[in-house]
Amino acid sequence: MTLARLANYLDSHVTRYLVISHSPAYTAQGIAGLTHISGKELAKTVMVKMDGNLVMAVLPANYHVDLQALRRAAKVNTIELASEEEFQDRFPQCETGAMPPFGNLFGMPVFADESLEKDKEIAFNAGTHRELIRMMWDDYKNLVSPTILRFAAGRTVAAA
Repeated sequence: MTLARLANYLDSHVTRYLVISHSPAYTAQGIAGLTHISGKELAKTVMVKMDGNLVMAVLPANYHVDLQALRRAAKVNTIELASEEEFQDRFPQCETGAMPPFGNLFGMPVFADESLEKDKEIAFNAGTHRELIRMMWDDYKNLVSPTILRFAAGRTVAAA
């Protein structure tokens, strides 16, 4: 999904957002540092397999996915991180690892960590390693309808 396609989707739903361009960065912590956005406001998308199905786990950049907490909260039997080979074809117009957390546009469920609800805004990759979108959390939640669970753990120092 290109930035233009995502922007068209947001525009068609009369959603306010801001596009933030930055020099290339490939980690959530690196993006947070470049854009001066707190690691708790910058969301990262982690691809996970639950009972063999791909899902998006969305959480603040300064945390990691506690797979067992997510497995219990989602009430699934098996869970594991997905490899790039398992999901890269699902996002043909996105740079690998830069897919926006809009699983609804890619035919997959989205699980968002409850800590994201503490902030009024959310920022996330817009399909490239050079652009972010910042928008209101409530707008994101209304458009994506993520399942809100508690699964983020282990705050990292780099993106705090």
